Amino acid sequence: MSEKQKKYGKAIVIGGGNGIGLAIVMELSSICESVSIVDRTEPGAALPANVTSSRFNLLNGVPDFSAQTEDTDILVITAGFGRIAPFQTFTQAEIENVFRVNTIALTKVINQFYARMMQKRPFYCAVMGSIAGLISSPMISLYSASKAAICRLVEGLNIELESAGTDNRILDVAPGSIKGTRFTGSDRTDLSQLETLASDIISNMLSRQTVYIPDYETIYKGVIARYHADPHAFGIQSCRYKIEGGRMNEHPQVRVGYLSGTFDLFHVGHLNLLRRAKEYCDYLVVGVHRDASHKGKQAFIPFEERCEIVRNVRFVDQVIPSLPEDDEVYRSGIVKYDYLFVGSDYKGTERFNRYEEYFSDKGVRIIYFPYTDGTSSTQLRDALESASGKK
Repeated sequence: MSEKQKKYGKAIVIGGGNGIGLAIVMELSSICESVSIVDRTEPGAALPANVTSSRFNLLNGVPDFSAQTEDTDILVITAGFGRIAPFQTFTQAEIENVFRVNTIALTKVINQFYARMMQKRPFYCAVMGSIAGLISSPMISLYSASKAAICRLVEGLNIELESAGTDNRILDVAPGSIKGTRFTGSDRTDLSQLETLASDIISNMLSRQTVYIPDYETIYKGVIARYHADPHAFGIQSCRYKIEGGRMNEHPQVRVGYLSGTFDLFHVGHLNLLRRAKEYCDYLVVGVHRDASHKGKQAFIPFEERCEIVRNVRFVDQVIPSLPEDDEVYRSGIVKYDYLFVGSDYKGTERFNRYEEYFSDKGVRIIYFPYTDGTSSTQLRDALESASGKK
């Protein structure tokens, strides 16, 4: 389809970097003038020329779309995560994160676009619910609860939209298993397996349907009927099926990050560092140095006060006293992190070459952040010392 033939203007796909979201992006690119991806990771495929991508971790809140709502015609939200496992295997952090992404972030995004939806002018929206949000789902009960909230939200909002006199609706997409995605065990997105489903989702959205259950006639019509006939018996059977099917994943879906620093004279550079680190991980632990002696300097702010400042930054989940070596925190079992964050000036040093060798077979990735221009602790320290007459 040529640019002149494209029927729709701008589309935004939140969670469009992989899985069914990426497949929907590819389909939308042929009917929209432009498509914007918002995802925590870079897209897993080469993108058409009219598609742009930006990184954003929904664990940190939601982007501000206020400047884009009026010129957006299509909004699709596919971001979300979960796992099949006994409830006792979930950590407090994972419980909070599941609802923060699957439920709260999605609700806040819809809220930003809701005034646009209420207009007579056509607007199309689809959100990724789940069949698990419509029926009893033991062994995936946490994910199910987060999706059930979205199913009820969309159902209620569609009635409000109808009562307001607009034809615009929100499509609740409620799939079961989606082949070709990481959720079902694939190591990457297989777009060839997702093209038909993506096209069907878009078709249902553009025709202003309110619920779409893939494979409904062949699979889920019967499943839902069995559930309504005897919810308890259905739940028992479902539980056994998941256990006996070997689909359990008892490893928490929480990617832990760690960084250490003095955080003396806290400034915007520190804030940006913590923000960037949290974009990579679900749970950020910060080690605070007791003093600045390792740099041959003196800290102005007492250790306890620096810990309290860092602890109250919204990107930080936990603060601990740092150890002399960052790998000691991992070796000792204090924090079994997945990411270690540090400034790019440490790359290639003997210390971090040693770290890289140690972590090479442990699944830990070292992220080197380039330093940016702006305020630094050294500048503030020099200014304070100059003002006090020490220089």
